[in-house]
Amino acid sequence: MAGMSRTAKVVMWNGKDIPAELRELPAGRYLVEYVDDEAPTLTADEEADIEAALESYRQGRVVDAQRARRIIDAALGR
Repeated sequence: MAGMSRTAKVVMWNGKDIPAELRELPAGRYLVEYVDDEAPTLTADEEADIEAALESYRQGRVVDAQRARRIIDAALGR
């Protein structure tokens, strides 16, 4: 839908009544996905990668979104 944000919303649902957050949305197609309350368990490597990324950020080694997109596109061969 043109002009509509693609941000995700977490809505609590009792399984019966339509939540107000959904009634307020304009007509259209929507994707609804179950969200588990438990966060997934990370592997030791995933934890280490996150810690390395945070340390890099703390040291000011960051790139803007446009540069990040170019890096990712290049890695994916686009």
